[in-house]
Amino acid sequence: MKRNKKYWDKIILGIIIFIAICLYQVYISYNNLTLNNYIINTKKLNDNIKIVIISDLHENVFGDNNEKLINKVKEQSPDIILVAGDMVNDNSKDSNVVINLMKELTKDAKVFYSLGNSEEDYIKANTSNLIKELEEVDVTVLNNEYKDIKIDETVIRIGGMYGYAFGENTETKEFLPDFQNTSNYKIIMAHRPDSFIFGDASKKWDIDLVVSGHTHGGQVVLPFLGGLYVGDQGWFPQYTKGLYDLNKMKMIITSGLGANKEKLPRFNNVPEVVNLNINTE
Repeated sequence: MKRNKKYWDKIILGIIIFIAICLYQVYISYNNLTLNNYIINTKKLNDNIKIVIISDLHENVFGDNNEKLINKVKEQSPDIILVAGDMVNDNSKDSNVVINLMKELTKDAKVFYSLGNSEEDYIKANTSNLIKELEEVDVTVLNNEYKDIKIDETVIRIGGMYGYAFGENTETKEFLPDFQNTSNYKIIMAHRPDSFIFGDASKKWDIDLVVSGHTHGGQVVLPFLGGLYVGDQGWFPQYTKGLYDLNKMKMIITSGLGANKEKLPRFNNVPEVVNLNINTE
């Protein structure tokens, strides 16, 4: 009898420990922040450039008024900040969390923002005029648009798009030929990485760097196996987060800062800020 009791005590203790570990992994996947650093070398620049990339906030908040996130970004002293979409939710009551964050970030660096599926749905719902609100706090919104900007003695082209870069998407097919028509270094923010992963997009378009989010790093990250699922890529996707070579272009996918309305919570998946150094060769 005593042996049976000890056996079941161990089983119950093991279950309690397992549940505690799972709850902790969910907690840190919404409340902690990590910084991931990447370096790209190119002959197209005259000066080194520092870029911070964030996406997929989904109205998540890190500390009072997002103080932890703001400090993490500003500590990197970026030349520019790229925001790759899904910062609001499709059902957000307003854009206050995002606008207050952008207001702080634009004090120290130029911020460029492209739309994700959540922004698209939020705008269609007529909740508020999100693009106007962003522009009022000095954010440059790029939706099938680009800007040529000068950093020190280097000019780079930054664009933003949401649609697919392959197939018969007329909107992006009209935009991308114009966007790629420069000898300067070209960065495009495309919220969904599958826009350039699938089809012949990575071979067809002359783009140096694609910056994406959307994947949430696979949402659930399993030890030794990686991200569990990404909508367009399916189970155990190949492209979840990190720096990838896609034919003649490079792609950075950030796992983002939050999640919304997913069937499973983020798990073992700490929100990230990406610090990218593009250096001259």
